[in-house]
Amino acid sequence: MVIETATQGDIPGLADLLTILFTQEADFQPDTARQAKGLRQIIENPQIGHILVMRQGETISGMVNLLYTISTALGGRVAILEDMIVHPDHRGGGAGSLLLDAAKELAKQQGCLRITLLTDSINDAAIRFYERHGFRRSAMTPLRLVF
Repeated sequence: MVIETATQGDIPGLADLLTILFTQEADFQPDTARQAKGLRQIIENPQIGHILVMRQGETISGMVNLLYTISTALGGRVAILEDMIVHPDHRGGGAGSLLLDAAKELAKQQGCLRITLLTDSINDAAIRFYERHGFRRSAMTPLRLVF
């Protein structure tokens, strides 16, 4: 198992993983063209963020992306962790933990002071997973305005 920064050639495999992820999330719908466009923007602009890809041989088995912004509360760079998914065929053997640990290490290398993530409020398994890895629930409530 290898974890590395995604390249343009990974976009089709990453879009396939996003289709799985967005099928299970209540707020999103899969749209391969939009997902490919978003992935391309992140890969081409590392100042915006990084996508980590997990490979088992030639197969992309997981992904996670970190997007960067500045926190005025902390006075520095922070990361938003998005789109973390391990393909269902590769779950249960610690792959998710390896991928998350790699994302945490990358965030530290990038000078980030915090990682924030969102998960479906009814996804108890994901919440327990992130809590086991040091994440804590926030008193903040996410709101969205979609144009």
